[in-house]
Amino acid sequence: MSEKTESLNIVTWEIHETHPDLVEPMREGLSKVIDPEIGMNVIQLGLIRQVSIEDKITKVHMILTTPFCPYAPAMIEGVRKASQESLNQPATVNMGMEPWDFSLMEDPAALDWGMY
Repeated sequence: MSEKTESLNIVTWEIHETHPDLVEPMREGLSKVIDPEIGMNVIQLGLIRQVSIEDKITKVHMILTTPFCPYAPAMIEGVRKASQESLNQPATVNMGMEPWDFSLMEDPAALDWGMY
């Protein structure tokens, strides 16, 4: 594993164990869903907290960077569509209320927002 990879905060989803061959297509598809306010994708931001497959349905658990994100409906639908297209099966998205912070990003140093 490279030094860069070791320093990344990559979430381990259930499909890493159950369907390892589907992880990369899923990450690739979801990386096309951009948070319009921040300009980074949902993978980079660490918004996708869990992905599982049950009864041939992809189940995604995601959070948002803020509880009242004005783009939430569009992002949730974007994640659902990207998941469905990536794995070629129905997908559902569950919205979590866990708080987001910079430490959840894959590479927290990737963006200097000048906030701290």
